Amino acid sequence: MTTPNLTLHPGDTLDGYELGDVVAISGMATVFRARDLKSGLQVAIKVPHPEVESDPTMFDRFRREEEIGTRIDHPGVMKVFANPDRSQVYMVMEWLEGRLLRQVLNDEKRLPAERATKLMVGICEALEHVHTHGVAHRDLKPENIMVSDGDEIHLIDFGIAASVGARRLTFAHFSQSMGTPDYISPEQVRGKRGDARSDIYALGVMLYEMLTGVAPFTGANPFAVMNDRLLNQPVPPREIESSITPQLQEIVYRAMEREPKNRYASAREMAHDLSHPEEVGVAARPDAERWKTRRSPERRRALLYVGLALIPVVLFGLLLLISRHH
Repeated sequence: MTTPNLTLHPGDTLDGYELGDVVAISGMATVFRARDLKSGLQVAIKVPHPEVESDPTMFDRFRREEEIGTRIDHPGVMKVFANPDRSQVYMVMEWLEGRLLRQVLNDEKRLPAERATKLMVGICEALEHVHTHGVAHRDLKPENIMVSDGDEIHLIDFGIAASVGARRLTFAHFSQSMGTPDYISPEQVRGKRGDARSDIYALGVMLYEMLTGVAPFTGANPFAVMNDRLLNQPVPPREIESSITPQLQEIVYRAMEREPKNRYASAREMAHDLSHPEEVGVAARPDAERWKTRRSPERRRALLYVGLALIPVVLFGLLLLISRHH
């Protein structure tokens, strides 16, 4: 049984851990650098804000991240250490040295194809392990990938991940449970549950961004960004960066297929193509070639209204035709 979250500060001791500096503060928790006083090992301790414990949805997210982190064991996934004898609610995680992929992209804008490919292969391999354990991450983005100085990667933040059979989280809880606008899949935009194929889509978006320095879809607000992927095609990566090979562009397109069934069936398949681009056949993509044609929700609504207005005219014409034959 845990007690309500207490106010903690650097220098405090918590159940055998000496807290160091605050290294991150999010809307859900504060993360401290800490030292295990028994082993001397450096760890990270994530303490939820008091309001998180009183919010069933947010607290469930915190617990889910902990549960998944303790049972997934892979060098590319941040470890969470089981700690049943806690005096309050918190999570003990391995300490990772490096930068978030978002920081890497902010600093370097566009990555060379060779480096982007290496990073993406590492992400695919870690994700494949996660998927084989029945877990979909559902919030893959550069902010949730740690990159070491040697370009080794770690997936972090499984707060909105879903295990097979877990209760469904809906579009109504977008900000808490559906991922980030730039990386969310078309099916999630339509309100469907995200799964492993949604993660593949996010991989494609991240690879696009690493290669070009920009996200594939844009908009004035998050919902406009999400809607853009339902209506339009992104600028082909090779139009932005000519050094990208047709094969690498094809890999991006296969991962970002609008229909889940047309995407890579697994992260393993995508990693294989990235490692063996000479085996990738480049398909004709008429839709992708029409990327300059932009559609908007207003235009779609206008077409719908025109169609509705034509219904009476069509019905009248049919009735007139039938009457002439009698």
